[in-house]
Amino acid sequence: MPPIKSFGERIADALVEDGLLTLEQVQELLEQQKKEGTRLLKLILEKAYVSEQDMAVSMGRVLNTPPINLSRLMIPPEVAELVPREMARNHKVIPVSRLENKLFLAMADPLNVLALDDVRRITRLEVSPLIAAEKAIIDKLNHIDASKSGSMEDIISDARMKGDVDPDAENVEVSKETIEEVNLDQLAASSEEAPVIKLANLILLQAVKDRASDVHIEPFEKTLRLRYRIDGVLVDATPPPKQMQLALASRFKIMSSLDIAERRLPQDGRLRIRVAGRDYDLRVSIMPTVHGEKIVLRLLDKSNLSASIDKLGLDPDTFQQFKAAIDAPHGLILVTGPTGSGKTTTLYSALNELNNPIYNIITVEDPVEFQVPGINQVPVKKEIGLTFANALRSILRQDPDIIMIGEIRDTETAEIAVEAALTGHQVLSTMHCNDAPGAIARLDDMGIAPFLISSSVILSCAQRLMRRICSHCKEPVTYPPKMFQDLGIDPSIFDGCTLYRGHGCERCKNSGYLGRLAIIEAMTITDEIRKLIIARASSREMGKVAIGQGMRTLRMVALDRVRDGVSTLEQVLVLTAAH
Repeated sequence: MPPIKSFGERIADALVEDGLLTLEQVQELLEQQKKEGTRLLKLILEKAYVSEQDMAVSMGRVLNTPPINLSRLMIPPEVAELVPREMARNHKVIPVSRLENKLFLAMADPLNVLALDDVRRITRLEVSPLIAAEKAIIDKLNHIDASKSGSMEDIISDARMKGDVDPDAENVEVSKETIEEVNLDQLAASSEEAPVIKLANLILLQAVKDRASDVHIEPFEKTLRLRYRIDGVLVDATPPPKQMQLALASRFKIMSSLDIAERRLPQDGRLRIRVAGRDYDLRVSIMPTVHGEKIVLRLLDKSNLSASIDKLGLDPDTFQQFKAAIDAPHGLILVTGPTGSGKTTTLYSALNELNNPIYNIITVEDPVEFQVPGINQVPVKKEIGLTFANALRSILRQDPDIIMIGEIRDTETAEIAVEAALTGHQVLSTMHCNDAPGAIARLDDMGIAPFLISSSVILSCAQRLMRRICSHCKEPVTYPPKMFQDLGIDPSIFDGCTLYRGHGCERCKNSGYLGRLAIIEAMTITDEIRKLIIARASSREMGKVAIGQGMRTLRMVALDRVRDGVSTLEQVLVLTAAH
């Protein structure tokens, strides 16, 4: 008698029948499941082999439960309110319609008997389950909550009706002498008024909903501008009224424990918000400009951190190099790239891999971006003399095994990092330069002796974040020959491949892209490259040797992603340079 298959294995079989999974992938997943003890369905989604919507359809077929696509469905408010919001979020359910005594309930897990019992008890209705993707349910709940809190226009209109925003105030000119004369008590009180609180909350909620990494609130002479950075690109949003500028700035200062009286000097703070059951840390930066204070909020979502480096989506060769460097007993690992290229996230993923009670792990950062249990994290405070270099000197007296330096910016920090790597510590850090060989040249420019660089550095990486094609509006595309000429590549490398682009839809705000993925160029410091470092060879020469030894450049990795149908040639052109 054959063994009874688990629910996950039955779903995997259905996905194979539907042509969404291969038998090889299922075998690989089953082996990983045995090793890690993770649920099979979770592994399938983590590996991104199948979308949540496709998974829901196959699960529905196995369970004989109809699937439903919530993104195209308008749910009447009176139906959505039948189940308390906290219960809906806990059980991952949402009511979609009611027919007399029957309630149709979208569920991420139709086998959740407790959820069905709770909904029956609360609504006193007969419940008919439908299956939907978990993310789709959460997105729909967030959308309903956002629409309830009102739009920017609703809040502004409400404020005008209450007299909080004077429509004639735009025509009032304030002389330079009176700009600083603001009643602080009045300012603090205005920041606690309902329209300002609603407006600040709406700005933050919209940022989370749009997956923004940064929020920019910028003052100009007669207007305010609100922009969100989504997938690396700034996008305009409906701006708040100019008259709420001071109150809004004060609100964010109060939320992040900053001084509302100080409006002439830059200030930095932090705050934490909870949206849809998830915590988000925000870094708040306030900068005085000619027309008032510019506010930039950076959202730090812990869910972006990978549990280990194998979840970063690296190609097999790069993964092996990264893994070998992480497993080395000592040495310096450098990750380079421009601001916002995901360097810190990659290093934290490596630290998660190393996070073990047998190691003493200490980081020094400016500022601490993600707080991780089990790791000692030191924030730099230049105003009291706690610089990277000073912190590192103390850290070396704390018996560390692994040290992460947020960024090597100066010669002093570089010297201590190299010294630590040479004295038996594993050191991870970031630098600002364009490619993997460039990090070696940068250390040389900082005055580090070539023989020390060659002995301490074991891996140098360059990283970028590449925009991912929106899966909801993905379509085949044929590129003109000029595109291949501009990229300097042979079109024949795409023979037998279908290239794609995003047409643009509501999900991706007509951009054609939804989300980003990391592309990494990894250069292992081999004996040949050590000789070139000591000979002070140029970055180009080092790069040529590394490529000959199997290094895949950013350009090569990016083109692989295009061949896989994950990104576009335009992104290759924007992100990478020809080698």
